[in-house]
Amino acid sequence: GDPAPDFTLKGSDGKTYSLADFKGKQAVVIAWFPKAFTGGCTAECKSFRENSALLKGTNVAYFTASTDDQKTNADFAKSLDLDYPILCDPDRKVGMAYGVVAAPTGFAKRWTFYIDKDGVIREIDKMIKTGQAGKDAVAKLKTLGIVN
Repeated sequence: GDPAPDFTLKGSDGKTYSLADFKGKQAVVIAWFPKAFTGGCTAECKSFRENSALLKGTNVAYFTASTDDQKTNADFAKSLDLDYPILCDPDRKVGMAYGVVAAPTGFAKRWTFYIDKDGVIREIDKMIKTGQAGKDAVAKLKTLGIVN
């Protein structure tokens, strides 16, 4: 029920994304993951790609995100043929604001944030099943009433 911390982050596609860009227009899903090119993170990002038709059908902006730099995430996204951007937070400022940065590693925790179009956090899912993360995100959006 708290307002989501605003952010402006570069995506793996080279574009810059801000939460403010979506306010009043679209709900936003941000699925944080620990580190590019690792097993669980690969499975999670692939699940979002495999469920892209369902996700795009919700008219919700969705991203995965990590504390990796833009080049690493761009290479990772390309290696997986992702059709959505990975948000890059190498200075960890946004991750700190969202409470996902784990000490002492500095990696993000695997948490997914569901933010409604008013910019309010409706739920934080901390129990991610990486291989079905995309499908679970669609189901959660429906359960929360963010989409039909």
